[in-house]
Amino acid sequence: MKLKTIALAVSAMMASAGYAAAADCEPLNIGAAISLTGKYATNGVHTQNGYEFAIKKIDEAGGVKIGDKCYNFKITYYDDESKGDRAATLAERLINQDGMQYMLGPYSSGMTKAIAPVTEKYQIPMIEAEGASRSLFNKGYKYLFAVLSTSEQYLASAVTLMAEKAGELGKDVKDIKVAIAVENDPFSLDIRAGVLEDAERAGMQVVIDEKLPRDLSDMSAILTKVKLVKPDLLIVSGHSKGAATAVRQIGEQQIDTPMIALTHCEAADVVGNFGAAANGILCSTQWAETLSYEDPLFGTAANWEQEFKETYPEYKDKTVPYQSAQASAAVYVFKDAFERAGTLDKEKVREAIAQTDMKTFYGDIRFSEAGNNIAKPMVLRQIQDGKYNVVAPSEFASHKVDFPRRLPTN
Repeated sequence: MKLKTIALAVSAMMASAGYAAAADCEPLNIGAAISLTGKYATNGVHTQNGYEFAIKKIDEAGGVKIGDKCYNFKITYYDDESKGDRAATLAERLINQDGMQYMLGPYSSGMTKAIAPVTEKYQIPMIEAEGASRSLFNKGYKYLFAVLSTSEQYLASAVTLMAEKAGELGKDVKDIKVAIAVENDPFSLDIRAGVLEDAERAGMQVVIDEKLPRDLSDMSAILTKVKLVKPDLLIVSGHSKGAATAVRQIGEQQIDTPMIALTHCEAADVVGNFGAAANGILCSTQWAETLSYEDPLFGTAANWEQEFKETYPEYKDKTVPYQSAQASAAVYVFKDAFERAGTLDKEKVREAIAQTDMKTFYGDIRFSEAGNNIAKPMVLRQIQDGKYNVVAPSEFASHKVDFPRRLPTN
């Protein structure tokens, strides 16, 4: 009964989106188990909105052309409640009971890790946009494809940027102290591994290496250590809830670490929720609306953002989370693959996905043999006077980084 209720709610939501499928296009069904409740719900909704926006744009452009027929994507969603075992069960249901031959990914590396063995077992192509853990791509999966960059890249540029700033100040990089606090989940543990590797390569000292509390609601004990040890760089990764907790408590405890870098700033709306306390914080991002990416369906990155905000006014006064952008990109890859395959045969569609080489508003997409996107870099944005400005790597920067980070004045 619960699943039926969710499906009906989703159908009503889609009907209210203000668009209808072209009368002469058939439905092309795709399944998705996604976090609409639980600790990942915020980003689950961002992901769902990205999927639905892409479907709207594809419908308006005439649908998916396969041979002499056209199709419109129709997604059946179920709520995985941010629980891996439930996500796997729902994937089984979508495939065996609902007859899905294609899947879009869930939110988070943990949920993707739960579902991937199921889609692989039944040889169901899945394009995912929200599972970045590099451990997803060393299992030999042939039916899993990810449009986003892998997690060890998320905050590597923060270590590089810290090394650059140390050089400018005449400080020996070997004297740079790094503090790390991450969630105990596949995504954040990969980020930790990437930062540790980069810090060791640079010769920096890792002085704090902690796991965030399981419920992500209090990191005050870790921040007390930060005050005592005085690192030069603080790295935090804990999805949206962890980002919100970090910014709130960094402000409350007046943490004066010169460089602080987080994941999921935009998704947690740290500017809207915490105001000046968020200024100066560096935020890893898969995508930014200022980047010079473009494609025939969505136009430029800036155009995607503008039209997305028009479709979902709740984002009007916010920076749109990259989770929504990459979700739209995943749907676009499916459209491209179906049209190149020229068939609904899932093996031929899988082959077409594997051969993807396309430019999109989200960036270049080209898959390795393991299924991860090897064509798109990560960037860092810094919150400057309430705005998210790209500051690294330098070839993508629209603004100079403010360093050291200045504490907000009361």
